[in-house]
Amino acid sequence: MSEVRKLDVAAAATLRHPDELIARGLAATQDRVVLEDVAARYAIALTPAVVALIDPTDPHDPIARQYVPRAEELDALPIERADPIGDAAHSPVEGIVHRHRDRVLFKPVHVCAVYCRFCFRRESVGPGKDNALSTEATTKALDYIRTHPEIWEVIFTGGDPLMLSPRRLADIMAALGSIDHVKIIRFHTRLPVADPERITPALVRALTVPRKTVWMALHANHPRELSEAARAACARIIDAGIPMVSQSVLLSGVNDDVDTLEALMRGFVECRIKPYYLHHGDLAPGTAHLRTTLEAGQALLRELRGRVSGLCQPHYVLDIPGGYGKAPVGPNYLFTGDGSDSKSRYRVADYCGDLHAYPPPGA
Repeated sequence: MSEVRKLDVAAAATLRHPDELIARGLAATQDRVVLEDVAARYAIALTPAVVALIDPTDPHDPIARQYVPRAEELDALPIERADPIGDAAHSPVEGIVHRHRDRVLFKPVHVCAVYCRFCFRRESVGPGKDNALSTEATTKALDYIRTHPEIWEVIFTGGDPLMLSPRRLADIMAALGSIDHVKIIRFHTRLPVADPERITPALVRALTVPRKTVWMALHANHPRELSEAARAACARIIDAGIPMVSQSVLLSGVNDDVDTLEALMRGFVECRIKPYYLHHGDLAPGTAHLRTTLEAGQALLRELRGRVSGLCQPHYVLDIPGGYGKAPVGPNYLFTGDGSDSKSRYRVADYCGDLHAYPPPGA
């Protein structure tokens, strides 16, 4: 499907129940019972903007695969974990994850506009969970940041932090603005894709505070998600002086081919968004059908390097299970020499895969 389907988003509502998905042609009637079982465990939400991106006639639609629940989600493997990246082990107070010395994750809200079927926090977000930090918990989280001078960067995550009202965001930003040692504030969000009309001038104004540098990371996994409305929403953010980077997840049946990855990364750069992370799928429960192998990811990144400039190159990373942080897992291009020339200590692979001695023989 080359263009977004026309949809009266003003009159439409977010789809949250299997019956609503069936009525819109996004799920089969015979799957109702099993999808109700999935919905009882994991949140469902497809906004009108996301529904408009889906081709219901395509059983392999890459947008639907990200958001529409499937029976496979009930098949958890022994290697999968409720907290696959180990946030809990590094949470000194509610709402804060302090894994790395100079930065913290700040999770003020536990809801999203949409719920991805591969979410690594799927056990802790959505209806039936705490929607947001209480006032007391927010105060304690901000106090933790205030009393740890090593914290240089605060990274808003969640849930989707842009689900907070502009007033609430402005209050939190003002509090962070009063902390001298915090220099960088970063937001991770899906909202410009999931509900671009919510990126209002009031929301954008709430994201900035004097004497702090604010960044935003946009989560998108397929070039079709960079709709005209999403691009306009990102432009409103960037034009306000907030630089943007991207984060994507490598997903089977969504973007695990080089043509799609190329189009996605080029799309980001065209939107003035620097590709940043391409995540290997986390070991979240019921997500095996969406994970690729590391070898497949490395092969894709190797092929991508020969097709696009450095502006379009993301970092392929794996969050090590257990809370040990991200590690780069992209392809290797540097090898030790083969001994044929004592002056050539290394062999370096070019974008075609050919190996070259370095320093060159005779140099």
